[in-house]
Formats: sequence, C-alpha cells, structure tokens
Amino acid sequence: MYEEIDRYVLRLIEQSSPERTAWNVERMRQGRPANWNYIDGCMMTALLSMTEITGDRRYFDFAEAFIDAFVNDDGSIRTFKTEGHTLDDVNEGRVLFPLYEKTGKEKYKKAADFLRRHLDAQPRTAEGSFWHKQIYPWQVWLDGLYMAQPFYMEYETRYNKMKGCIDSFQQFVRVRKYMRDPETGLYYHGYDESREMYWADPETGCSPNFWLRALGWFICALVDTASVISETLYYEYRTLVSMLQELATALLKYQDEDGMFWQVVNYPNEEGNYRETSGTALIAYAFLKGARLGYLDERFAEAGEKALDGIFDRYLTEDEDGNLELGGICLVAGLGGKQRRDGSREYYYSEPVVKNEAKGTAPFILAYTELLRKAVKS
Repeated sequence: MYEEIDRYVLRLIEQSSPERTAWNVERMRQGRPANWNYIDGCMMTALLSMTEITGDRRYFDFAEAFIDAFVNDDGSIRTFKTEGHTLDDVNEGRVLFPLYEKTGKEKYKKAADFLRRHLDAQPRTAEGSFWHKQIYPWQVWLDGLYMAQPFYMEYETRYNKMKGCIDSFQQFVRVRKYMRDPETGLYYHGYDESREMYWADPETGCSPNFWLRALGWFICALVDTASVISETLYYEYRTLVSMLQELATALLKYQDEDGMFWQVVNYPNEEGNYRETSGTALIAYAFLKGARLGYLDERFAEAGEKALDGIFDRYLTEDEDGNLELGGICLVAGLGGKQRRDGSREYYYSEPVVKNEAKGTAPFILAYTELLRKAVKS
C-alpha cells in the first residue's frame, strides 16, 4: 500500500503546476488560476514532509517551484490581498521556514517577515484574539488557530526572540475558555464575541455544533504549535500539551468502530451524517505525531493508525484506469457569509463531498508520513 500512496501523490504533482493544482477542487470549480491560499499551503507542507521522510527530492522540488512562483525577490507575495485580513492566507507561510533553511534564498525570510507584519495588522477581539477574517468581525474560528498560530509561534521563536510567543499561546487559552463544551470536552466551530451573528448562541457566543474538520484543524494546531514553542516557556509549553491530551481523550470517545470520525462528531448514524475523510486524517496525524513526540501515550498512536485504516478501507479506491483516488472529503464548510451558513447539523451534511481535494489529501499524506516515521522508529 505504501508504494501505491507514493504513486498517488506523485501523480497529483504531475497533474499540477503553479498555475493550476489538481488538488484545489475549490479553485478548479471556480475556473480560476492558482493563488496564495491555505489549501495549496497544506499540500506544500505535506510534500515537504514526504521529502523529509522518503528522501525523494521530487516532492521538495515541486514545493519550491510552486512557492517561487508567488514569492517575489523583495518578499512580497503575488496574489496576496492584505486588505482581506484573512488568517487562511498565513498558513502557506509555514513552508517558508524549511525552504529558507534548505536553500538559503533570502526572499523566503523576507516573505516570512511580510506575513508576520500582516499579523500585526490583523483585527482582534476585545480580549486580543485574531478575527478569522475581516468579513467576519469579532469572530474566532477553530480553523484560524491552525492557519495562523504554528506560523506565528515558529516565527517568534526563530526570528523575534520569542516576543510574541505569549500572545500566540494566550489565543489558545481563550479558545479553551470560550469554545470548549465542558460536558463533551469538544470545541464548537466558531465563537462570536459580539453575539450578533444569527448562528451564535446569545449567552455563549458559540456556534451550535461540533464540526469534525474544525476539531481536526484545532488539534493539529495544538500539536504543531507545541512542537515549535521553546520548552524554556515551560508553563505555556506544558499547557499546550495538556490541552492536546485533553482534547485527544475527548475525541477518542467518538471514534467509530471502523476507525473514522463523523462529519458532526457527536451524532453518529444520524440520517445525512457520514464518516468524513479530512477531519479523520487531521486527527490521525495529530494522534500519531503527538505520540511520536511523547505528548500522547501509545494508545493514541494506535487510534491514529486505526483512523487511517478506516480511510483506507472506506474511501481509498481506484478509478477505471487503476489510479488511486481519495474520497469522502467535505469540500468546504463555514459560518455566516452570503450562503447563510447557520452551523446546523443539516448544513454540515449538505455541503458537497469530493475526491482528491487537498483539505483531505494533505492531512492524509501528513498522517501517512507519521506512519512512515513510526515504522522507521520501530
């Protein structure tokens, strides 16, 4: 199976270019060329991980060529829209650190500086958390923690004498304070500090349900940020690890017997609900990486492997030409906007389900690389 997955990833690369990527289904459906975005950013992170564990330069070379097409010599980023103030657009910046380290190209460091300045201008809630986007005032989404905080924490640790590390850490603490449900231990998708959005609970400000991929983004934000914070910040480091352990334990109760997790986590087998690939893969990655780094005990590595097995069995199929395809991926889900996304269970069930889309493919590859690391370690 491992060789087949390698061929699957390489085939996606062969079908892609900086102008059009085979895994960005959203962009393809819009008929628009590639731009700087978190979807491709997730895939670049996964490709660099593939190079690191396999030694195959083809993954690295594609990622470098792709990023080169957007990063100018002065560090500015082609297609980046500063006025949108969207945390999504920070995510792709994570690959700038290893690219700069491996190639020495100064433009990568300058681009990281550019994105870091962008965070200085990001609107915040009254308590200091980044708004998810300019168009979603006063709102914090779990997705945004993954999009911004691993980059923010790593930049501050590498380049800024850890000056912003406490700010990054406190954004996790506030999410736990306002968005965690004490009964289940799960986190709601979004929080509106103003309580003005129609999806927000008038008392808590939270959206009404536990969406799988949002939880997946958040648990990955915890493990990835914990892995780049300096352990000299002992309290902050240990708190992130404790939050990871707490959420992992809560999620384990909702893992289906086949290994996967459901689109709305706590309503298994409800009509319309389904086992979903992207969120399952994100959790698998977080479980496996957390166990490898010693944050989680070995039972979580076993649960992560079981989750991947569930994806293999249910959604990894072959097309008519014998090529692997990865299905069961929710294309997109959010809150508010012109689509009047209300955060109901029915809403989450209604979003399109697609194949080979990077929001599922990239986490799947990252979890796969963790399996490879586990095999090497043993």
